Amino acid sequence: MNNLKNYLFTSESVSEGHPDKVCDRISDMVVDSYLSAEPQSRVACETLTTTNKVVLAGEVRGPEIKKDNLIQKVRECIKDIGYDQEGFTWKEATKIESHLHSQSADIAMGVDASGNKDEGAGDQGIMFGYACRETDVLMPAPIHYSHKILRLMAEDRKSGKLKNIEPDSKSQITIQYKDGLPSNVKSVVISTQHSPEVNQSQVRELVKPYIEKAIPKALLVGLDEKEIYVNPTGNFVIGGPDGDSGLTGRKIIVDTYGGAAPHGGGAFSGKDPTKVDRSAAYASRYLAKNVVASKIADKCLIQLAYAIGVSKPLSIYVDLFENNEEKNTHIKKLINENFDLSPRGIREMLGLNKAIYEKTAAYGHFGRDPEKNGAFSWEKTDKADIFNK
Repeated sequence: MNNLKNYLFTSESVSEGHPDKVCDRISDMVVDSYLSAEPQSRVACETLTTTNKVVLAGEVRGPEIKKDNLIQKVRECIKDIGYDQEGFTWKEATKIESHLHSQSADIAMGVDASGNKDEGAGDQGIMFGYACRETDVLMPAPIHYSHKILRLMAEDRKSGKLKNIEPDSKSQITIQYKDGLPSNVKSVVISTQHSPEVNQSQVRELVKPYIEKAIPKALLVGLDEKEIYVNPTGNFVIGGPDGDSGLTGRKIIVDTYGGAAPHGGGAFSGKDPTKVDRSAAYASRYLAKNVVASKIADKCLIQLAYAIGVSKPLSIYVDLFENNEEKNTHIKKLINENFDLSPRGIREMLGLNKAIYEKTAAYGHFGRDPEKNGAFSWEKTDKADIFNK
């Protein structure tokens, strides 16, 4: 796709009520619960949801948190998302099991710092970061606007402004690119769970205003009414974990760049920041975003690679999409000179040992506003000056 100038590109998003996203939210709540009690906690938590059931499994190292307290917090997550339905509810009808247990001593030995050995990566793997000038948050347009539609719908649903729309929904946007830049929206797909009180044409009228709210007018010029697909399969009353089981970590492309850039394969949710799947993906986005914010390039892709127990990255790859090897090498040199990309270095640079993860679980981990409590610190552009040298 890099060399194409004129093409169609599509990305999808899913709402916080999607079964997989319910699981991501719960897993990240567990991470936050441990980090708020002990910032050096280790957590790897997977969640499964189905009809009136939630199951937690995984490994933890840190303070003792009572099982009943965690189960109560799971119910609070479900309630906040908006589920109180016959097949999935925050109330007692939904059974919640926790099978969290202590972290393997073998894994701990490879990761822990000791003597002259710096703390190692929590696993081997590759992580990618990407940024481009298609939107003001330096994200690809299709995924950014797909997220925005669902986020605005969820806000109005929770406030009571949007009635008869339930938590489980998906969006998908196809954009026509001309000369490598977003030109116009070709199609929009929105599938949303709804109450039995509304029919398909009513759902369409409820949802359509969010397309106009989320997407700039210039991109909507010429969008054919026939290319707006709302609940194309028909009825969507049974949804959420009652309609489809959910698992943590199944929406990794939704979480990142909507397919516009490579993905290393590792999921983020449920993992504490010693896991480079999460922290190094955030660091590579931080690097790529600051490169593009410096205006030295319109697009930037960064890859980092790690081995379990080894602190420094095995490789750093930079692509500015300009076929300019000298410029790529220059950026890589600046990264090496100015950034500590060891797991500990990343956590300190971005302040990741905090309870900041639950809100990352829906509407993307990137393209969000940095918050005062330290959430989305990897979205800051405070290092852009480094790349202007």
